[in-house]
Amino acid sequence: MSRAVGVALAGAGLILAAFLFDASVLFVPGVAFIVLGGLIPAWIWLACRGVGVTRKVESDRVVEDQPLEARIELRRGELGMPGGEILDPLAGGAIRLSGSLSTMRGGRSTDVRVVARFTRRGRRRIEPPAVALSDPLGLVRMVRRGQSAAVTLLVLPRTERLRWLTPAAGVSFDTPVGAAALDALAATEVDGLRPYRPGTPASRISWPALARGAGLLERRLRVERDSGPLVVLDVRCSADHADRVDAAVRAAASLALELGRRAGCDLLLPGDRRLVHIDRDLGSWNGAHARLAMIEGGPDAVAPSLPSRPRSGAIFYVAADRNRLPERLLRGGQQAAVLVLPSELTPEMRHLPSFEVSGCRGYVLGATGRTSASKERAA
Repeated sequence: MSRAVGVALAGAGLILAAFLFDASVLFVPGVAFIVLGGLIPAWIWLACRGVGVTRKVESDRVVEDQPLEARIELRRGELGMPGGEILDPLAGGAIRLSGSLSTMRGGRSTDVRVVARFTRRGRRRIEPPAVALSDPLGLVRMVRRGQSAAVTLLVLPRTERLRWLTPAAGVSFDTPVGAAALDALAATEVDGLRPYRPGTPASRISWPALARGAGLLERRLRVERDSGPLVVLDVRCSADHADRVDAAVRAAASLALELGRRAGCDLLLPGDRRLVHIDRDLGSWNGAHARLAMIEGGPDAVAPSLPSRPRSGAIFYVAADRNRLPERLLRGGQQAAVLVLPSELTPEMRHLPSFEVSGCRGYVLGATGRTSASKERAA
């Protein structure tokens, strides 16, 4: 607007100079400048009043680094749109408008497709889009906000498949070797026989069945509701290590999804005393995933409350800092324990990492319990 005022003042100056110096040639540009300075703001103001912009987002949830699509609908008024751009936080910048909505040609409305990605989890408030109109000379620029309300998005932590680092453990839970390694940590009870899978420990092979001529079979293990694997998340760390908190949350989400999908597991979040059980059908996974997205870490984070009585299933303790680990876990108070730390951290004990997931590495601190082993031998 200040440029239009300056043009009008320049026109008034030319007319004044024409009177003072009897220069009639200055009257025409002076009047033209005054007309431009007065009519252009009125034109843009009227055109802006007739503009409408709305945005429709496909979902209110999105996983980190996955695309989120939105559609922006733009409608022009009777005076058209002389030029401008769409200002949308989802687009990450301005979207230039072409002449498709001009007065002489083009339609009354158009759609713009926007694809956005979020690199960090958490809740995001996305303000409605706006339209900025300007004249071809760049004298006036006006912004009109959209009629749609602000959108609240929940960015969920991404999950990844586990990658085994030791040759004996395999490369994935999808392979027979990786599945056997997971069963050794997660299962607690013998539940019949099944065909032998490569990578299964020799202690689980049914030698009596082989002696009877039934072929090479292995004992199938079953996870009970109260004795299955438990994923514990500890996000206590210094304030400048938010990336470690995010890595720990992603690792806990990946473990909970993998263990829950295979045989069911429990999830213990910071500050909770009640476990979140994730069944094979993943009925409670969406709620647990949303809670993981909202977890705040740092020095003031609450420590997880480990179950008071020992569990026969494995505990996967995912921590953002190695200096605040529970003594019971480090001293072998749990029969089967796995410590999961961000990749740049290593435990004080001499353990080699067994697997890697979401920027973290897992260290097996204890094997499966003696009770399970004795049951296998008895079977």
